[in-house]
Amino acid sequence: MKQYTLFKEEEKDSIYTSKIDTPTYSPKNKQPDIFELCSFSKTHRLLNQIQVSNVSDNEKKFLIEAAKRHTVFNYEKIADYYAHASREMQDLMEKSALVIIDFNKAIEYGYIQLSDKIHKQYLEEYS
Repeated sequence: MKQYTLFKEEEKDSIYTSKIDTPTYSPKNKQPDIFELCSFSKTHRLLNQIQVSNVSDNEKKFLIEAAKRHTVFNYEKIADYYAHASREMQDLMEKSALVIIDFNKAIEYGYIQLSDKIHKQYLEEYS
C-alpha cells in the first residue's frame, strides 16, 4: 500500500504527525437497544419547523432531506450493536459506512476515494 505524507520535510519535527494507527475496538457483551444508537432531537425540531412553514412542497422535501444530517450517531453503541447484529444487518451497516471493518470493502463501496481526491488536490496546490 502506498503511503502519503502531507507534511513538508521541515515540518517533520512538528507536534502533529501523519502516522495513523488503526483503532481497535472490543465490543461489549450486551447489544444496545436500537434507539440508543442515535439522537434525533435536533432533526425532529427542524422537521417540525419545516412542516409548519409556508415554503413550497418541493422546498419542504428538500429541507426534510437536509434536516436528516443533524441526526447525531453514537458510533461506540453502533459498534456494539453491529457485533451482535445479524449478518444481513451487518452488511447493510457496512454499506452505510456506519462501521468500516474491511479496508477492501471500504474501497469497494467508495469510501476511500475521498482520501485519494484530497491527496491529488493537495499535490496540485502544494507541489
